Amino acid sequence: MSFNRKEQRQKRHMRIRRRIIGSAERPRMSICVTNRHMYVQFVDDSVGHTLAQASSLKDVKANLEVAKALGAAAAEAAKAKGITRVVVDRGGHPFTGRVAAIVASAVENGISISDKVKKSEEESN
Repeated sequence: MSFNRKEQRQKRHMRIRRRIIGSAERPRMSICVTNRHMYVQFVDDSVGHTLAQASSLKDVKANLEVAKALGAAAAEAAKAKGITRVVVDRGGHPFTGRVAAIVASAVENGISISDKVKKSEEESN
């Protein structure tokens, strides 16, 4: 019984989604990466609503520079809705390349994906 790549990614995504659940306090940052475009949604799974979203539909290519810009745009959209802490859903994709660039850019722009306190913040308190 062999699977193609799409089926394997979908199975990985379902395994991830069993553990990752978004809430109103900490929504799920759902990342979808295709060959042409990339999408980010902030989802409250308790009620099934998308709270904020960003996409690369205006851009022609889906490369690393566009991924970094998308992460920044997603962070701004989330902060406009009052979202500062999220849990990341990589959609079954490996956490490298464009997915990692989106998350890193969102973190640089003020989104927290971890409950850990940075050393500089810990020393100032």
